[in-house]
Amino acid sequence: MPRDGDRRDVAAWRPRVPGVVEVFHAHFTGYAYSMHVHDVWTLLIVDDGAVRYDLDRHEHGTPHDTVTLLPPHVAHNGSPATAHGFRKRVLYLDSGQLDDGLIGAAVDRPDFRDPVLRSRVGQLHSVLARPGDELEAASRLALLGDRLRTLLRPHPDTRTAQLPRPDRPLARRLRELLDERVTSGLSLDDAARLVHAHPAHLVRAFSGAYGIAPHQYLMARRVEHARRLLLDGQPPSAVATATGFYDQAHLTRHFRRLVGVTPGRYAGRAPEIAARRGPFPS
Repeated sequence: MPRDGDRRDVAAWRPRVPGVVEVFHAHFTGYAYSMHVHDVWTLLIVDDGAVRYDLDRHEHGTPHDTVTLLPPHVAHNGSPATAHGFRKRVLYLDSGQLDDGLIGAAVDRPDFRDPVLRSRVGQLHSVLARPGDELEAASRLALLGDRLRTLLRPHPDTRTAQLPRPDRPLARRLRELLDERVTSGLSLDDAARLVHAHPAHLVRAFSGAYGIAPHQYLMARRVEHARRLLLDGQPPSAVATATGFYDQAHLTRHFRRLVGVTPGRYAGRAPEIAARRGPFPS
């Protein structure tokens, strides 16, 4: 329902990441949602201001350091809790991302003050805003879902719980799959089906075994391939296509992160620099 001074700035898109139905960013002032439901999970963080809402006839709020999880098929509303409104980022997650058996726990405790969860949600939003990083987004989504399940389920006795050991055979199988598909890429869901493992367990096993996440490994291999092609004299635009990047900007972002310079500067100035330095001493 509109109010005086109503402001509505929104951005919404559907990323190419299985499990994420929609990404929604909004800045609202003077606007309140009436009671409604979704058929998916709603994962919400507020970056500025606060939201008050009713869920299952109980009032809740979302300070800036919390993460809110609204379950599917449960009515809720929402309105600004401060005079200047709120800025929020929302992920609408497919109902298959979390088991229906967790709906009751989410109704009882929809707001989490958990720095790890908050960080993972923010990181996932950043990745989803960049085309071409779908494997990273899927990996982060899997770990985010794992964290939510941990928070929603009863905690085990920490005196008897043991840290899981890296599953090195599983990690090695994923590495082999990534090596076979450096250019074509591999979605996390496809990898999980091929090796018969849960996506979150697969990401943890790989990271534990190699000290690097699957998407980081794949991008490093692509950048390695790109370096060879650039030194062969191919232009960055062609190299981006040949090495599996979404476009030249996607190549440039990862190349600069790993090499320290853009693809154009990497090979373009080599003869000039070599001539200025002169021969190496024997």
